[in-house]
Amino acid sequence: MTLYRSLDQVPADFGPSALTIGNFDGVHFGHRRILRRLRALAEARGWKASVLMFDPHPTRVVAPERAPQLMTSPDRRAELMAEEGIEQVLILPFNIEVAHLSPDEFVEQLLVARLGVRAVLVGDNFRFGYRQAGNVEVLRALGTRLGFETEIVPSVSYHGRMVSSSGIRSLLRTGQVSLAARLLQRPYALAGAVISGRGVGAKQTVPTLNLETTSSLVPQPGVYITRTRDLDGDRQWQSITNIGYRPTFGENGGLSIETFLLSPFDGEDPRRIAVDFLRRVREERKFESPEALKAQILKDVATALRYFRRVKAWTGRPLAPA
Repeated sequence: MTLYRSLDQVPADFGPSALTIGNFDGVHFGHRRILRRLRALAEARGWKASVLMFDPHPTRVVAPERAPQLMTSPDRRAELMAEEGIEQVLILPFNIEVAHLSPDEFVEQLLVARLGVRAVLVGDNFRFGYRQAGNVEVLRALGTRLGFETEIVPSVSYHGRMVSSSGIRSLLRTGQVSLAARLLQRPYALAGAVISGRGVGAKQTVPTLNLETTSSLVPQPGVYITRTRDLDGDRQWQSITNIGYRPTFGENGGLSIETFLLSPFDGEDPRRIAVDFLRRVREERKFESPEALKAQILKDVATALRYFRRVKAWTGRPLAPA
């Protein structure tokens, strides 16, 4: 897959393209339906399966007070799109100039003149152009006039719940990571560097890896069954993770993300990890002593081990890689 980060990088032969447009935060189940249909259409017609995304999220420019906490960076979204066979992605810098393009200008100057569209596939709630004046009917009319196909891919629901990025973000903020994983078709993950803690856990409870992440969306504080992956190698471990403020130790610091690995390992401690959130166990709470906290952690570990045994019993193998 080829990634472009501005219009200046887009080559003259970007088209002919079958294109979808959007933010695609999370690249969830519904997004993947659009991407798979896009790839199939492009392959059938000999076009290039292409995606147009925006960075920053448009609301950060036009209504920053409403800007969402995003689940995935644009680069991570592009990686996930490559899994679906997308050939090229343009991450277009979103600024006031782009925001003020009318629907006609957006389509004529960008999609047709620069990106060589032959087909545009979008969801049924797609809006575009200045003040979101364009909708799918406007897009269809422009396609008829300018010579490209327009295909509207219906929204996807899961057990009666509409699949959307905003809905999944809400699930994560309330700790419902298992349902979020089903809608994403993979566990939600936080990634970053392993940093030094205060050393209290190793001395009084259990040793943990302390994660420093740049992700803006962190699941609700609490204890979670997780899988931890070494980003600099192929190691991974069953684990349990606490997101919280360490009330037992009376700390007034910021939010911490501490992961305890359920099995020992050889070699150096990982320097960069990704933590996949599989299931919420309980809320974080204050214990009367570090010893009481340690006893609870061991109970949480037993809960996690039972979970991983059940997963293996259901599937015949350990939890699949992310």
